[in-house]
Amino acid sequence: MTRLAVAPGVYHWPGRLSAGEQGALLAELRAVARQAPFFQPRMPKTGKPFSVRMTNCGPLGWVSDEAGYRYQPLHPETREPWPLLPAPLLALWEELSGYPHPPEACLVNYYAAAARMGLHQDRDEQEFDAPVLSVSLGDAALFRIGGTTRGGRTTSLKLASGDVLLFGGAARLAYHGIDRILSGSSTLLPEGGRINLTLRRVTKPD
Repeated sequence: MTRLAVAPGVYHWPGRLSAGEQGALLAELRAVARQAPFFQPRMPKTGKPFSVRMTNCGPLGWVSDEAGYRYQPLHPETREPWPLLPAPLLALWEELSGYPHPPEACLVNYYAAAARMGLHQDRDEQEFDAPVLSVSLGDAALFRIGGTTRGGRTTSLKLASGDVLLFGGAARLAYHGIDRILSGSSTLLPEGGRINLTLRRVTKPD
């Protein structure tokens, strides 16, 4: 598949996953969600709910609530360990990340039609030498990415079902977010909406 350079350190593989691969991965994610149900993260201090619902898989999962942003080994509601990372996601990481150690977390965010994600940095990890690898399933989204300081120039990109995006190196701490969901642009999810998977390395390798 063609790799497109969006900006220094930002690469896009349109249609990297075939329709069959998307369906197989979705089935694995449904199994993940049965073991680790979707929950509503909340903003630190205020407790205001995010517009996305989420779960995680891998040794660590990202959570947010009144106590702050963090990674932890247990689901915040069930108190059970997160499910294992599906093999297709590990294979994508090994093929595309250029990083020699496995990911430790995969955030599974579900965006309904009205959901958004404001510009933010992924900086709750200890290891910034590893990139963030993102996989899109379902309705397309308008993704925005800028530089490492707030308020700078940004680039807008449509991410469709089956697309893969990577940002690392100079862009590892780039501000990024989701402006809107293009409702009805995919039939992959019967309920509509978009699932975004972000694979991350959290700790520094030994």
